[in-house]
Amino acid sequence: MTPSPDDGVPWPDGDPWGEGPEVAPAGDTPWHDAGPWAPPAHLAAASPEARGALAAALGRRSLPEQVRHVTTLPARQARTAAWPEGTPEGLVCAFAARGVEAPWEHQVAGAASALAGRHTVLATGTASGKSLGYQLAVGTTLADDPRATALYLAPTKALAADQLASWRALERDGAPWLRAAPYDGDTAPQDRIWAREHANVLMTNPDMLHVGILPHHERWATFLRHLAYVVVDESHTYRGVFGSQVGILLRRLRRVAAHYRGERPAAVFLGASATSAAPAEHFATLIGAPAVAVTDDASPHGAVHVAFWEPELTDRRGENGAPVRRSATAAAADLVTDLALQQVRTLAFITSRRGAEVIASTAKRQLEEVEAGLGTRIAAYRSGYLPEERRALEEALRSGRLLGMASTPALEMGIDIAGLDAVVVAGWPGTRASFFQQIGRAGRGGQDALAFFVASDDPLDTFVVDHPEAVFDLGVEDTVLDPANPHLLGPQLCAAAAELPLTPDALAWFGDPARVRALLDVLVEQGLLRRRPAGWFWTHAEHAAALVSLRDDGGGPMDIVDVESGALLGTMDSPQTHYQAHPGAVYVHQDRTFLVEELDEDGHAVLVRRAWPDFTTQARDVTEVEIVAVHRRLDAAGSSLRWCLGDLQVRTQVISFQRKALLSGEVLGEEPLDLPARDLFTSGVWFQASSDELVAAGLTMDRLPGALHAAEHAMIGMMPLVASNDRWDIGGVSMVLHPDTGSPAVFVYDGRPGGAGFAERGFAQARRWVEATAGAIAACECEDGCPSCVQSPKCGNRNSPLDKAGALTVLHFLTERFDSLAEVPVGVPDVTGADRAGHR
Repeated sequence: MTPSPDDGVPWPDGDPWGEGPEVAPAGDTPWHDAGPWAPPAHLAAASPEARGALAAALGRRSLPEQVRHVTTLPARQARTAAWPEGTPEGLVCAFAARGVEAPWEHQVAGAASALAGRHTVLATGTASGKSLGYQLAVGTTLADDPRATALYLAPTKALAADQLASWRALERDGAPWLRAAPYDGDTAPQDRIWAREHANVLMTNPDMLHVGILPHHERWATFLRHLAYVVVDESHTYRGVFGSQVGILLRRLRRVAAHYRGERPAAVFLGASATSAAPAEHFATLIGAPAVAVTDDASPHGAVHVAFWEPELTDRRGENGAPVRRSATAAAADLVTDLALQQVRTLAFITSRRGAEVIASTAKRQLEEVEAGLGTRIAAYRSGYLPEERRALEEALRSGRLLGMASTPALEMGIDIAGLDAVVVAGWPGTRASFFQQIGRAGRGGQDALAFFVASDDPLDTFVVDHPEAVFDLGVEDTVLDPANPHLLGPQLCAAAAELPLTPDALAWFGDPARVRALLDVLVEQGLLRRRPAGWFWTHAEHAAALVSLRDDGGGPMDIVDVESGALLGTMDSPQTHYQAHPGAVYVHQDRTFLVEELDEDGHAVLVRRAWPDFTTQARDVTEVEIVAVHRRLDAAGSSLRWCLGDLQVRTQVISFQRKALLSGEVLGEEPLDLPARDLFTSGVWFQASSDELVAAGLTMDRLPGALHAAEHAMIGMMPLVASNDRWDIGGVSMVLHPDTGSPAVFVYDGRPGGAGFAERGFAQARRWVEATAGAIAACECEDGCPSCVQSPKCGNRNSPLDKAGALTVLHFLTERFDSLAEVPVGVPDVTGADRAGHR
């Protein structure tokens, strides 16, 4: 049978204010409710004031039926502390100039910990003043030691620019010893020289640290010799492959800095993070050294009234006759429009670039129909814009010239934008931590605020609107990263050897010395490094840093070029191009639409032409999976069921694209594409069971393909609940007879080379994952399956066959056997066939 692939795209995530309980352990929560869902008391008894505030903001007398649940996150009172002894008077005056008369308790606790020489992460809520905590420590140390320096790392240029303005305000208002300067891809050459020679607070990002500073560390000898602090802002964003890459990068930085500092104390790492289940552990894994966390948030925050909104089913029918729900994009655009008409300043979040553009353009058009010129007060914001565009949009939002903005998570970071009244979250953002980070953007000025979560056609979104306790009654997730991933560590070891030869004593910087040495031997065999008595050396003429791409799986960024004017419109990561920039794709930039004429992968360019299509495009792919190795295996007693974790080779090819109506999502047509296949070596989790046993559970052989296919789609959609991933970070395949297992199997795999830790999390929390998936399917109101439960927009088999009832049978088959699962040694004969002669 032809494989049934889905979502094989490697895509570039209790008390919501940070004091809640730990995440419940796997298996403790039965997600598949036997009866109708009963809301927790604090949701069922949502106050009339909350409902009234939400309705009034939309210009309505009452909330519509699309609102499934309403709750209020209570306001929090401030707790202040005295300035720490030894704080320079000038720094106190500078903070006073921005309205800070006394710091909050957690700011003082974080600064005191760092000043005592401990690596520290401030893990408190949005708008809790984490920046003042690290500025207090850095400002005090730099006042005491005129030669001391600090390195500030931000995951986005927008955040770095915002923080640069904050540091310069401190310098202006009373702390003249602070000399902050930017050093990134937008910095002019003469300004880079000044920053290197004179700045004592260097504002940069991991990318520039990787390609512009560490490979040329001799030029930075003075700065690194006196490096006292490394500030890692928004450290919770470093997860998955990107977080793992940055973790290795920070180990390279610590090693090079130690080379210059000699016997003096090492630089202290200071992190600023949103709340997470284990912030100290995550930060320690990120930097490669023990760390402590400050989590008791003492900052004030206004109450936030939160509404869960599920768009209604329409009369339209989609693939295979499935009912079509109104899109989250269209519903979010309506909310932005209604809120703008009431002069409610709103920020809408959506995960995709295209979604941000569509929300903004739709809201603009609707506002113009009401009042000419009002549409100009709405804009989109996303990565890929040119620097000057981003800066202008940020300032327009700060000043209030914009009433609404639709953004990708680029504005989730701590950019200082006060005065926002409402946040719209279109589609589940991947994690509870990210959700609370986004809705916390409103109410930063202390006023009460509003938030709307708009569910998209996705199993996880369906689950969330039916189970809000999974959002509000659990602690936020921990964060997955793996700096020991050999696929990532190998190239970075080459970069490290180019910076300073790798001696045997230096291997411990990068993990277990024995494992690192074994990886170095492989690099020597591949001709990438040379072994000498003193250690391992990089001897090639080109820069070793070119082997590493921090943010994607290689290929580098692609320029988006207007063929008519020759203008550079923006950039796109190479792995996205087969899905978003194939010939015929619609590309949207600041409300202007273009059609892709050519994808020139050799020239790293996407050539587009201005157009006005009334449709969007959606690529489709096919995927094949081969088992390379099995690392862990669970067998069910008395059953053929096996759960496995191991290495996979995934071959994916984009084969066609659909044209879909702009707002309704109706499929208008499909065209084939001739693009090369891409191979991916990654980690995966899968289950397998005999067809006879699945038939005995209630299926028939003719229903088995659709049941497995539907279960695979739904499991992919629900994995973010347990793995803190974005849906686009993973892929999957189901087969009735997989050649490596000799039986039916369903695979879910990480969409990045070497894996990102998501498959491991799915394996570890299989019970919760499967039970939640069954609950989401059972809760969906459709009869035979729809995008809210078992359909996928990216399915290469056009969502056929799919059997919703059969998927529930498969999932119940799994849940009934979880208690009997037991781990067996890897390598037992007849595990998967992976040890057959000739199998790689």
